[in-house]
Amino acid sequence: MDFGYPGGPKVDKLAKDGNPNAIQLPKTHFDNLDFSFSGIKTAVINLHHKIPDINKADLCASFEKTITEILIENTKRALKQINIKTVALAGGVSANIFIREEFLKLQEMGIKVYMPDLKLCTDNAAMIGSAGYYNFINGERSKLDLNAIPNLKL
Repeated sequence: MDFGYPGGPKVDKLAKDGNPNAIQLPKTHFDNLDFSFSGIKTAVINLHHKIPDINKADLCASFEKTITEILIENTKRALKQINIKTVALAGGVSANIFIREEFLKLQEMGIKVYMPDLKLCTDNAAMIGSAGYYNFINGERSKLDLNAIPNLKL
């Protein structure tokens, strides 16, 4: 089963019919503002393999809720640490309706929340593909030993 990424349309669509409290999923906690979804993704995959007929709507709703809780908790901690009152939600995950609704609740705390229209919430793969296309038509080529640089400074 392909759940896609947390904000993906498959998760969003299935989660609408699910119970977000049906399945307890793990949350990774760090002392700093780092976070990781690898544990929760592994838990979802393992549950699906262990119980193939698991209620996928409940699984997606629980997955969506847990990830959103992690995002909101870390966002609140960051806002408090750096004393700002503005949040921008962007990228493919910002297309998830539940995540959008939960982030908008931050406005009740006096936090201004910005997010693009749904049609503008795309996954980074689309942006990378577009950049690659323009590089290609401009004659730019990379060698096959090209490697990712995850901490590249912009």
